[in-house]
Amino acid sequence: MQLRDYQQHAVNAAISHFQQKSASAVLVLPTGAGKSIVIAELARRAKGRVLILTHVKELVAQNAEKVAVLTAKASIYAAGLQQKDASAKTVVASVQSAVRNLDAFASAFSLVIIDECHRVSLSTDSQYQQLLSQLKQHNPEIKLLGLTATPFRLGSGWIYRQHYHGRVGNTLNPTFEYCIFDLPLRPLIKQGYLTTPRLYDGLSAQYDFSSLKPKAEGDYTETEVNSILGKSGRATALIMQQLITLATQRQGIIVFAATVKHANEIMQLLSQQNAAILNAETPTVERDQLIDAFKDRQIKFLVNVAVLTTGFDAPHVDLIAILRPTASVSLFQQMVGRGLRIAAGKTECLIIDYAANGYDLFSPEVGQAKPNSKSVPVQVLCPECGFANIFWGLTDQDGDIIEHYGRRCQGLIEDTAQQCQFRYRSRNCPECGAENDIAARSCQQCESVLVDPDKRLREVLNQQHHHLFRCHNMQLSDDNGDLKVSYYDIEGNPFYRWFKLQSPAQRRALYALFIKPHSKVPGTPLPTIKTAAQLVALAERFRPPQLILLQKQKHSWQHVESYFDYQGRYQQFTEQ
Repeated sequence: MQLRDYQQHAVNAAISHFQQKSASAVLVLPTGAGKSIVIAELARRAKGRVLILTHVKELVAQNAEKVAVLTAKASIYAAGLQQKDASAKTVVASVQSAVRNLDAFASAFSLVIIDECHRVSLSTDSQYQQLLSQLKQHNPEIKLLGLTATPFRLGSGWIYRQHYHGRVGNTLNPTFEYCIFDLPLRPLIKQGYLTTPRLYDGLSAQYDFSSLKPKAEGDYTETEVNSILGKSGRATALIMQQLITLATQRQGIIVFAATVKHANEIMQLLSQQNAAILNAETPTVERDQLIDAFKDRQIKFLVNVAVLTTGFDAPHVDLIAILRPTASVSLFQQMVGRGLRIAAGKTECLIIDYAANGYDLFSPEVGQAKPNSKSVPVQVLCPECGFANIFWGLTDQDGDIIEHYGRRCQGLIEDTAQQCQFRYRSRNCPECGAENDIAARSCQQCESVLVDPDKRLREVLNQQHHHLFRCHNMQLSDDNGDLKVSYYDIEGNPFYRWFKLQSPAQRRALYALFIKPHSKVPGTPLPTIKTAAQLVALAERFRPPQLILLQKQKHSWQHVESYFDYQGRYQQFTEQ
């Protein structure tokens, strides 16, 4: 079998990396790019024993099949496939079966390859880490390679520390050290290896999930989603009417429902159609039978709840209906990927996002959850090192950036391999003045504890003569040559600040106290500012703080501190 050019490049990247380093590495290949072929070729080229791990039996079977095509037949260790053999040079195993039988892997392997490696957790009691710990006991120098289409985890971001394009990934808790190969989706479509996706928001109706907020370390809660869906019966009916109409021109339709209750409602509306439903409670035998029937085109609609995101391959699928919200770019990509494989008579895959998730298929990799439903990936150059960062942000109709949510430059300084120090938004240490991440708990420079905003507010508000002003909007005006900043609360009550611009020292103070903290697009160059009128003309580029702490003076209120990007308990209160 002849590898495609990009598959060979991926193999070469892995071999070159491990010839120079022992650190763990990741290959990023889109769904449908043929990761199994890359894995099989690496198993063929490896000098020692190879263990290929994944989490579903379908991928175990698929990887074993490709290994057998390119090299000696692999052993399979997976209870779901009723095989438990770990004797061959190459072993393909489900992690669940392997971790239950650690003694079967009490021998030296030279390479571990993990398919769908974005699922690997750093937790020492996780299945992958238990097995890796066992393997390292028999070979401390074992090499670890991951493959995935989605190299990020909701809540923790990128799964690697450093990208070969010169970008920092996750410096706090990466599962892997290096991303050594990263293939975009667009070239595979252009070369005809994947079908063309046509992505639309809901055409006839759409759910409004804009009020949802993801959990700190996960996706939206089922209770909140069901609450919204309970008020959206008409939308569901209109959506299913549209899908039934579209189905007359489509070969296979996958519907991603939000919850089990939602899926059952959808099935009632499809009662006259050739449809089936799958969820986590569907018995294994029944699930396999339904998937086989769908692949044989005996079933046209396959409704599922968080089941068909990985390890499922039905190339004839040409309509993906996403009826569930998700804060995970990774999950969205996995759902879309079910429809991108090529098949006879298939010229495109229609993808309809009825949940208005709003992700860009071709540049979704920001590594963090979307801050709001309107966010899109935007490119922001670093004013210090010139690195082209990709952050979540907002754009106008012309595509110009009107706001971005980046905190720190993600570029690596080439000579030192250290992350660029420029911060777009920061929290200054009161002890030494150093800039820190806005969520930092201790200063990176002097290591002094940074007071938690809630603790600070609680202590101050317990004193007399303080007021917590909750800012609703802000206006700029030219007051006889000075910049007047008018802050208003929800009831229209004002608070004013004035800034002078006559001397260089005053303009430096203006930058530190107003321009930088209030900027919607920090790091983006402003024209030379010498007058208040110039700033008033740029008013749209500045954001108000969420809270302003004020202290009562004899005849007025004095500004103490402004709070931006605040998420604490005082957010809903104007005073305490």
